[in-house]
Amino acid sequence: MIQRIAIIAIVLLNIGCDQVSKNMVRNNINPSERIELVGDNFILTKVENSGAMLGFGSELSPILKLIFLQALPVLVLLVLLFRILRRTDMNKWLVFAFACVIGGGIGNLIDRIAHGEVTDFFYIDLGGFFKTGIFNMADVSVTMGVILILFLSIRYRKLDI
Repeated sequence: MIQRIAIIAIVLLNIGCDQVSKNMVRNNINPSERIELVGDNFILTKVENSGAMLGFGSELSPILKLIFLQALPVLVLLVLLFRILRRTDMNKWLVFAFACVIGGGIGNLIDRIAHGEVTDFFYIDLGGFFKTGIFNMADVSVTMGVILILFLSIRYRKLDI
């Protein structure tokens, strides 16, 4: 019971951080405005993304967007959530990682369903050595969760996912 409450809390915390940050950006930043947070290395800007990561799928027809960027992700995220809520024997870090992926995924789904696009606003450029696309807090949650899942899968080869 406590594990289920913790899972739901982590999912909701990820959704909340994502939605609050996106609303702040939507209400306070003009489209393509560039605000240097840490020199030229960490930039705040506002871009509306009608596709998935890095704009993938933005050229799809409306029905294909509905299927691949809304319906299918809802189904996958619900199955994952249901699965981790039912299992009590999973590694706690693995549960945390999946909860981050689910929370971040739901955060971006809320944007796609409510606004038809996802608000992205962070950009990192470490002098050409490392650059990102423009991303948001939901992307951070999903990426952190996936990296943790991969690390745990390699570290503990016998994890039962």
